Amino acid sequence: MVKHIVSFKLRGSAEERKAAAEAFRDALLALPEQIEVLKSMEVGINENPAEDWDVVLTAVVPTMEDVAVYAKHPAHVAAASIVAPLKESRSCVDYYVAD
Repeated sequence: MVKHIVSFKLRGSAEERKAAAEAFRDALLALPEQIEVLKSMEVGINENPAEDWDVVLTAVVPTMEDVAVYAKHPAHVAAASIVAPLKESRSCVDYYVAD
């Protein structure tokens, strides 16, 4: 299995960032029912005002190739479009874990 971990730093007011992060979270959490290769999805919204990053997701897929399948899926593209206008930075780590 592959864990795909992505963090986002958004721009805008605290209220704008939180609203976008919540809408993004809701869209992401619906993806396992829509994308066959997506085995699980976890999303966290930062609650610590001393930190700069706003939202993190952890997706689990069977193979590294499935990361690309997930990323290109129309439901994922639609979810990503929620934060695209506010996205300041994005970081990502993909790594294999034992099944």
